[in-house]
Amino acid sequence: MTKLAVVRVRGSVNLRRDVLETMQMLGLTRVNHCIIIDDIPSYLGMLQKAKDVLTWGEVEQGVLEQLIRKRGRLAGDKRLTDEFVKSQTSFQSLSEFAAAVHAGEVELRALPRLKKVFRLHPPRKGYKATKRPFKDFGDLGYRGERINELILKMI
Repeated sequence: MTKLAVVRVRGSVNLRRDVLETMQMLGLTRVNHCIIIDDIPSYLGMLQKAKDVLTWGEVEQGVLEQLIRKRGRLAGDKRLTDEFVKSQTSFQSLSEFAAAVHAGEVELRALPRLKKVFRLHPPRKGYKATKRPFKDFGDLGYRGERINELILKMI
């Protein structure tokens, strides 16, 4: 099962209530927050409803590992380390854990106290256009493999 990275691009001013509720359900309460979800129809429906606020695409294993390593936080805003992963799971390192998450063998929530949201910087050199869809040279909606470029600019 493929993993999708979802990034919130726009704020919540003048949003319809159903879109706001969808954002709450996804856990994306602020701009530049990112979550990793499975590519299943229920999530895809939520993404389609909020397509004017989000961008998403298939995340690569290397990018997922960097995201978890650099931006993964535990409760209390503590950094995620190889030692913590080794002590709490059967995996020997963060790299092994990220590979297993990408392959769908284990969920991110298998790590206790890991926050589901990754807080990112705004992208280096900025967004292109936050009011236009990706296919029209903007930043919103589905972008496929190109989400990896955006995430690397934001880490």
